This record gives sequence, C-alpha cells and structure tokens, in this order.
Amino acid sequence: TSSHFSPPLPNNYSTMARGPKKHLKRLNAPRHWNLGKMGGVWAPKPSAGPHKQRECLPVAIILRERLKYALTGKECQQICMERCVKIDGKVRTDMNYPAGFMDTVELEKSGDRFRLLYDTKGRFVLHRIQKEEAEYKLCRIQKVYVTAKKVPVAVTHDGRTLRYPDPDVKVNDTVKVSIATGKMSDIFSFEMGAMVMVTKGHNAGRVGQLVHLEKHDGSFSIVTVKDKKGNSFATRQSNVFVIGKGDHPQVTLPKGRGIKKTILQERAEAEARGDL
Repeated sequence: TSSHFSPPLPNNYSTMARGPKKHLKRLNAPRHWNLGKMGGVWAPKPSAGPHKQRECLPVAIILRERLKYALTGKECQQICMERCVKIDGKVRTDMNYPAGFMDTVELEKSGDRFRLLYDTKGRFVLHRIQKEEAEYKLCRIQKVYVTAKKVPVAVTHDGRTLRYPDPDVKVNDTVKVSIATGKMSDIFSFEMGAMVMVTKGHNAGRVGQLVHLEKHDGSFSIVTVKDKKGNSFATRQSNVFVIGKGDHPQVTLPKGRGIKKTILQERAEAEARGDL
C-alpha cells in the first residue's frame, strides 16, 4: 500500500456547513434591492427575523441606498446604534434587521415615517405616511390554531402571534393591528370584492378587486383580480394580501395606485415628460 493512503472517514464525520451562512454576495442579493453589480463584493445579509430573507429590505439598505442618510455600512451601523431607527414602533439597533411588507419605519430625528409597500414592478417602496397612519399596520393571517393549553391563536405574515383573536378570523383574512399594543381591531375578510395587493410573483405590487377564486385541493388555489382600469390577471391565493373593502384601502397606496402600465404606456409617458 502507498504511504499517502488516507483511511476512510468514520460514518459520524460530517462535512456539512456549521449553521446558516453569515455572508451574502452582491450578485446573490435579491434583485428588487436594486444594488449595483459593481458596487462591491458583498451585500447586507438580512438577520433572521419576521420576514423572509428574499422578501425583506434590511435597515442598512433603507438608510444607505434608499434614503441616502448613510454612505457606508459603518455609518448605517452608527445610525442604528444611536437608536434612531424604529421599525413597527420598536428601536432596532441591528442594521441587518429585515423590514418587510407593511412594516412602518420611523426616524424620529428627521421626522420621517414610511410604510414598506410594493410598486407595480414588485420592488419595495418607502411610502411616506402621516403620524396617524403610522400607528397601525395590516397583517395577513397565515394560520389559526389552538395551543396545547387551549388558547386560540392566529399567526400573522410578520410572525406575530395574536392570542384570543376574534373567532371570525380565518386564514387569508387581514387584520388591523395597533403597533403600540399589538392588539387587533378590524377584520378585512378574504371575499369577493375585497381590495387586494399582490405581494409575490410576476404581478407583485398590483392592486385590484377579487373577482374569482378557483379552489384546487392538494394544489394551489388560483384567484382572479381585476384592477381599476379593468385589466384582469390571475395569481395564487397565497400571493394576495387584502388591504381593504371595495374601493377603500386601509393604507395609503404609493404612486401609481397599484395600476400596472404596459411598456407602451410607460414609453408614451416618458416621451410626454421629455425623458426620451
């Protein structure tokens, strides 16, 4: 036998990575963050938190790329550590904290209040809101169950557990949650004619009314949504988020009101503005 023969590894020897990855490369960052490809090697890796890593906007990106309050990651960290950033009413000192859909971001020093919503291209918009509107948020109910100790609870899209919810609350409904107390007040049920915003997929950011629901047991239920301009489109039921009844959204909508324009309309408007 040759001298450099290595004995077979024992069965309990693992070559797996130890725990979750701590870094994120710029090219693997979600497209909707709109980071420049050549702006460095790394991107902020969102911490574990209420929103999924691919469906969030880390505080560092809000401060540096969107609001331009910081130029470097170090400055983002300093702003956070000075307790300037509140998300959903709580000070967050982690610059990689994942803010997500419907979260309120408050910077008291500059008097800024925003709600994170989507534009019709599926990118996050920091939508400026008034103080009154910053006191609540809408939460989609992901599941409803009874705990081992017989407490009924509802779990929301941002990881909140609402104990003893209203018995009328069903999965797919939306509830209005007070940010100060965490208690729910109004229910906006998932029903035909409800106003919805699409939060995932090709139609993310579009707003319209529910007109049809196709149930497919064991597969994805498909909903049809019709927007203000009369355009219909279909998406999975899990991708829609009820934002109000009829024609009355409970949150103010960003510019464009969730109406997607065709590329020809966009071009015509750009020409009219003189951009082309």
